[in-house]
Amino acid sequence: MFTASNLGDGIDLRPLTLDDAGALAEAYSRNRTHLAPWEPARQDGFFTEAAQSADLVSRIAASDAGNAYSLGLFDGTTIVGRFNVAGIVRGPFQSAALGYWVDGRYTGKGLASATVQTIVRMARDDLGLHRLEASTLLHNVPSQRVLLKAGFEHIGMAPQYLQIAGVWQDHNLYQTILHL
Repeated sequence: MFTASNLGDGIDLRPLTLDDAGALAEAYSRNRTHLAPWEPARQDGFFTEAAQSADLVSRIAASDAGNAYSLGLFDGTTIVGRFNVAGIVRGPFQSAALGYWVDGRYTGKGLASATVQTIVRMARDDLGLHRLEASTLLHNVPSQRVLLKAGFEHIGMAPQYLQIAGVWQDHNLYQTILHL
């Protein structure tokens, strides 16, 4: 289970709750243009509190089952980033995938790096995972730097890996082995 973590300067990382649906809708709306090139195409309804609440219900159920964790990065009560540890597979694999975004007003300040490093430690120490994987668009150099700084290594390229901004796009693949 992930717990709250203070990253300094009033920035906190904690699991998202149903009470965060409005703040999450506001964060997505505020960052709609910023995130559009990096995320799946979104319908207008996605940016509503109702849609975010429905999404959080399923994500909280996945968290309760130990299958995934959805974390918010907060500056006070304002959500300034979202980090998801998803697709947790136990047994001999002990692996999960990491995805994230940071508010456009907060990029370039080291928050993504600090948060990913914190999540890597939590995935190892709290979840007992052996491996985390992540992917980036080929031209997303800032995110690639974040992953490399957190100990991920580039392991290949997957053609047409995800549909981002309405187009199937190639992605660089990364992993880090979490030494227990």
